Amino acid sequence: MPTQKKTVFKTAATPVAADKSSETLPLFNWLKTRGAGVLLHPTCLPSNQGCGVFDGNVVVFLEFLKASGMKYWQVCPLGPTGYGDSPYQCFSAFAGNPYLIDLWPLVHAGLVEKSAMDAFAVLPVDHVDYNALYHLKPRLLANAYAKFKQTKITLPYGDFAEFCQRHAHWLDAYAYYRALKDHLNNAAWWEWPAEVRDFKRAQTSPLIKQLADAIAAYQFGQYLFFGQWAQVRGAAREHGIEIIGDLPIFVAGDSADAWSNPQLFELDPKTLLPLAVAGVPPDYFSADGQLWGNPLYDWAAHQAEGYKWWIARMSSTFEMCDIVRIDHFRGFDEYWRIPSPATTARVGAWTPGPGIDLFRAFKAAFPTARIIAEDLGILTESVNELLRATGLPGMLVLQFAWASDAGNSYLPHNATQNSVIYPGTHDNDTTQGWYRNAATEVEKDYVRRYLRVSGNDVAWDFIRAAYASVSRLAIVSLQDILSLDSSARFNTPAVPEGNWQWRYRADALEKISASAPKYLRELAQLCAR
Repeated sequence: MPTQKKTVFKTAATPVAADKSSETLPLFNWLKTRGAGVLLHPTCLPSNQGCGVFDGNVVVFLEFLKASGMKYWQVCPLGPTGYGDSPYQCFSAFAGNPYLIDLWPLVHAGLVEKSAMDAFAVLPVDHVDYNALYHLKPRLLANAYAKFKQTKITLPYGDFAEFCQRHAHWLDAYAYYRALKDHLNNAAWWEWPAEVRDFKRAQTSPLIKQLADAIAAYQFGQYLFFGQWAQVRGAAREHGIEIIGDLPIFVAGDSADAWSNPQLFELDPKTLLPLAVAGVPPDYFSADGQLWGNPLYDWAAHQAEGYKWWIARMSSTFEMCDIVRIDHFRGFDEYWRIPSPATTARVGAWTPGPGIDLFRAFKAAFPTARIIAEDLGILTESVNELLRATGLPGMLVLQFAWASDAGNSYLPHNATQNSVIYPGTHDNDTTQGWYRNAATEVEKDYVRRYLRVSGNDVAWDFIRAAYASVSRLAIVSLQDILSLDSSARFNTPAVPEGNWQWRYRADALEKISASAPKYLRELAQLCAR
């Protein structure tokens, strides 16, 4: 094992020494058995409420996974989405997405009028209209809280006051932030009046009392989300399914996290605007790179407090899922720092991240944690060294495997056991769409000769290749199981709008229920998954 670099961050005052513990590397070594699962974000589920919600369709999907011999359900981040509707750009790193709340239990409890549900009838069933949900669902939840406050009706999600107290370390700031945004015409927090732009001053602002009901309504929405998600987790356990969650490395600039913890980010002390933002240089997805725009961490400040915020964030994520996929693993070794202002990600510099030091803190806090590293992209030896030191399984994407030669690291014969293999992720086209519209003739020829197939059913060809690989974990998208084309693509990186909308219809699983689960279960048996 190579000697690990010790990242030392320096503040203007005193150098901060990195942890010098001599623990045995790798830190984590958890992926021991083979298995398979499906990647599907809950918004993609069918429902009569504008997007997938935590209703009976979750159970139908879990039954499909169980019948197919699956062990895992992978989701994208579950946070409340903002501009662009991306689950990787959320108003909070801790909160849940209220769009996913099933309103029918509130109807049955008398907190939502049955007639109010008629407004959802005009929404599309095969994609999400986020604009409509933005104007509809928060209002219904606020009205539900008003009735809840009056009636003190008992709901099957535990005690509301106890929930608020247990989650106060993030919930108070989040609910106040959302209430302020509503009150201030949805302006970004750095555009707010000085009395609330500064988080500490905001605690003594008269607005905190004036907006008390609005703040409590947002707390109530989180109470509902986590209560219903706990029921989903219970149903998953009953079906023998573990949930793989997703933790974005960065938070949104306009978020409760940056507003309430500005000292943990690279922000201008006067304007509170980012000094630099996150992204990646030109790559497979974009010739101009990807300008994500997230504020960057002041890693010295995080290290000085023992990564307290990060540990709290990881703890919250593990309360929601069994396994955590950390997005953009490379950013912990080096991250692309784009000076502000910028219009593209072409101009930037790779800047040292916390490295192994942060993962030592994770190991101390979560000794048996199961974490997956999203290590896609152009990787340096130092990134690979960090991955080896952590012991985390990395990722392989079959759609990336065919553009060069037999040395391509994404080809199944180059896989390692400690890895997770995907035909494509949420950022890729469907496999059918990729093969028809993006793959070159050279790539198509390589696919056909390597897999000994015609290419007429390439989605299932890739599923079989993933199952047969030595990677201990294989995750396939529902779109590929359904052999869908590019119209079912979930996200196109570097395109700011029109993403995250795809949904499947309720009858989609019914149409393949006679064949696909049986075949997938047979594949699992043949490949020891």
